Amino acid sequence: MILENIISIFIINYLRKNVEINQDFQKWQKLINMGIGIGATLIFLQVTHLFPEALLSILTILLFGGVAYLSYRVPEFSKGKPLVYAILPFMIISSAGQLIGIVGTDFFSKIENYFEAAEFFAILWAVSIWWSGRKQKKALEIERLKAIEKEREYEITQKLKAELEIQVMARTSELTRQKEELEKTLEELKSTQSQLIHAEKMASLGELTAGIAHEIQNPLNFVNNFSEVSEELLQELKQELDKGDIEEAKALSDDVIQNLKKIHHHGKRADGIVKGMLQHSRTGTGQKEPTDMNELADEFLRLSYHGLRAKDKSFNADFKMDFDPNLPLVNIVPQDIGRVFLNLINNAFYACGNSEFRIQHSELTPTVTVSTKNLGSKVQITISDNGPGIPEEIKDKIFQPFFTTKPTGQGTGLGLSLSYDIIKAHGGEIKIKSKLGKGTQFQIELPV
Repeated sequence: MILENIISIFIINYLRKNVEINQDFQKWQKLINMGIGIGATLIFLQVTHLFPEALLSILTILLFGGVAYLSYRVPEFSKGKPLVYAILPFMIISSAGQLIGIVGTDFFSKIENYFEAAEFFAILWAVSIWWSGRKQKKALEIERLKAIEKEREYEITQKLKAELEIQVMARTSELTRQKEELEKTLEELKSTQSQLIHAEKMASLGELTAGIAHEIQNPLNFVNNFSEVSEELLQELKQELDKGDIEEAKALSDDVIQNLKKIHHHGKRADGIVKGMLQHSRTGTGQKEPTDMNELADEFLRLSYHGLRAKDKSFNADFKMDFDPNLPLVNIVPQDIGRVFLNLINNAFYACGNSEFRIQHSELTPTVTVSTKNLGSKVQITISDNGPGIPEEIKDKIFQPFFTTKPTGQGTGLGLSLSYDIIKAHGGEIKIKSKLGKGTQFQIELPV
């Protein structure tokens, strides 16, 4: 029974290493130490034969029974259950053999071979259970590591989500600030209030208005400067007249006349810019009317081109027109369709004039082409550019409100969304054809 006692000591030592520490830990610690001591004592007695073999066998059986009881009944030692379960068949067969040997030696000698075979299979059972448990432990460890990794990924995702929310809030704040600035401008420019409200919603028209406003500021600055200089000259003229210096007074009056001419020149220049702006900011009645699509497309192509050049002196691009001369009149709201044209053409100029793309393709001339075609029951208007194109993953998003690929502050993300709604309201369709590095086409089809 030496092997059985060694097994009992091994299991007790395993329980000591894996016991769940709580307030009863000291009590269990003493009990475990006592069990190891008993097992060691039994081994010593079996080796020295100081006690009867039958008594030592019974004590060995009781020791293992106590170990099994602790594993199955005491929660703190529950981790020892698999080990006891693996060894249990061997211990049962061995203990039964010892007991039978004590009761009837002759009978046991006849069936001893059966017990040895049973013990062999019990050992195989223990090894297989141990091996299976080891594999299961490894699998559980792998699952635990995977769970830790998933938890880490979840934490990273939550962190990124929080950062994105902060960025969204910052962008929303910036858009709100821009909206407030535009509303203040609307209050100051009552005559163009309706157009500027729409410009705030359509980034392309907003860019055009900003360029025109910049152009107005230049002649106004000249008017203000020459007015101040003329005021000073008139003060000097009064002083010279008081002195009686007629010649100097005449020279000063000539300077004032020249300044007034310059004021008149720049005033007329500002007046022309304002008239042009008002001419192209038609609000209309919102009623549909038969319209020549070739003339409308030509008007807004040139308006976009010259507006962008007025805003940015470094703007450099070309445009082409390919109009079908047999195009029928189309019943539309000209102001609304014109704003769609303006937005799409502005976007096309922005795309093909992209500085980074131009650096990579310096051999290409940035070009926007507007063409029309008679399809019988429909009229097709195509606005194309030779820019970088639109990636496949965002094609389905570009008509969504507030989606934009422009840098923060350069677009509201409403232009294409509103253009889509306007075309649908006219019973038409708007389609996209694009290839990366080749350019983009927007095709508008309107019923005749």
